[in-house]
Amino acid sequence: MTEHTLPLEEAASTFAALGSEQRLSVLRMLVRAGPDGTSIGTLGERSGITGSTLTHHLKILTQAGLVTQTRAGRSIICAAVAYDQITALSAFLVQECCADTDTPCEEHDHG
Repeated sequence: MTEHTLPLEEAASTFAALGSEQRLSVLRMLVRAGPDGTSIGTLGERSGITGSTLTHHLKILTQAGLVTQTRAGRSIICAAVAYDQITALSAFLVQECCADTDTPCEEHDHG
């Protein structure tokens, strides 16, 4: 298992940013969009979240370092950028799997 020690405070802060079904849904859509991202308008259409609510969720995801927003002409393009952090969060959850038991971790499916 890859050893990546994510500080507890950072993990908690990032999980808090993802603690909304709508924000988690938006992030998943941006991950699906790939590194080029998508416009806020398209994101709103696909998610059904529009206006100030979408802006609020994107602000929280951006502050958590999970999303970037860049202007392209009249559009604002949003992209998921913290693929390493998302992977680190997954590893954070399972890095101490079975640490307090005699059952080998290999017997559990983590994937």
